[in-house]
Amino acid sequence: KRLPDRMRLRGDIHVLLMGDPSTAKSQFLKFIERVAPIGVYTSGKGSSAAGLTASVIRDKSGEFYLEGGAMVLADGGCVCIDEFDK
Repeated sequence: KRLPDRMRLRGDIHVLLMGDPSTAKSQFLKFIERVAPIGVYTSGKGSSAAGLTASVIRDKSGEFYLEGGAMVLADGGCVCIDEFDK
């Protein structure tokens, strides 16, 4: 967004939370998921690039369908990704 004085405002805020082990980062992310109007928490295996956008699921009849990932489900809200490196 451009203001009248040509200043530019970003529409989205991105936060990277890093720290030493056992400093309650995971608990903080889970708290944010609970208090945010739209919040999704994902950790570890579900944090792959494909798992964040969509995944292919096979139902009981053997047919495949797409299921939205964390980024899709939290559109316009807060996505909390824990253990992104694993």
